[in-house]
Amino acid sequence: MNRVKDYRSLAIDVVGWLCKYANDNKVQSFVVGVSGGIDSAVSSTLAAKTGRPVYALGMPLNQSKDQETLSDSHLYWLECNYPNVKRLKADLSETYAKLMTDLTKEFTMEYTGNPMAKANTKSRLRMVTLYHVAANVGGIVVGTGNKVEDYGVGFYTKYGDGGVDIAPLADLYKTEVRELGRELGVIPEIITATPTDGLWEDGRNDEDQIGASYEQLEEAMETGAGPGLEALQKFYAQNRHKIDPIPTYKLEYLI
Repeated sequence: MNRVKDYRSLAIDVVGWLCKYANDNKVQSFVVGVSGGIDSAVSSTLAAKTGRPVYALGMPLNQSKDQETLSDSHLYWLECNYPNVKRLKADLSETYAKLMTDLTKEFTMEYTGNPMAKANTKSRLRMVTLYHVAANVGGIVVGTGNKVEDYGVGFYTKYGDGGVDIAPLADLYKTEVRELGRELGVIPEIITATPTDGLWEDGRNDEDQIGASYEQLEEAMETGAGPGLEALQKFYAQNRHKIDPIPTYKLEYLI
């Protein structure tokens, strides 16, 4: 689904929006996690184009070598093309392994054996790392989620990759993010890479998990029909707790 006519103008507009937010809120820098996927590549490049200090982090965690290579390639490309970018890398594999070992010692498998819980813990470790850096450099964490993930199917980890301060891509479909990436000069291997959250050691990708492609989900979101509708409805229903605002008790219920 492609609603954008001029991607150069879109890039300029998003960069201007980031700059205005930073100016209005006295933000000193941007902190972005770089996974090797198109969303984080585009978010980090837009942040870099503001001219403000950007701390771009690669955080490998038991993921495929191909994904780590793409992340490293983009980090190198960013640093070469934007002097305001600082490239950082923290391998969290040992940290995650130690946490899982300690939890297994304390709890039975009933509390530690869920594969989805383990995958989400990986994402939350990355979030903790990003916020640790941000707190030290006076920065904010830049989100990488797109419209389908954030508002269509809720395909992200709550307080993991969903834990961010600003979301420059959240109103753009995946198709539009790819085209914006081309406009920004993101390396072709990232633009054409199969989307994956990088949380599963068996190499499963996003379509494997959702049961529909991003293009199919976009069509379903725009038209309410198509081959992606069933998956859209299923994931939206089960992930409403992530998509909707947190329920808040109101005293007016009593008085």
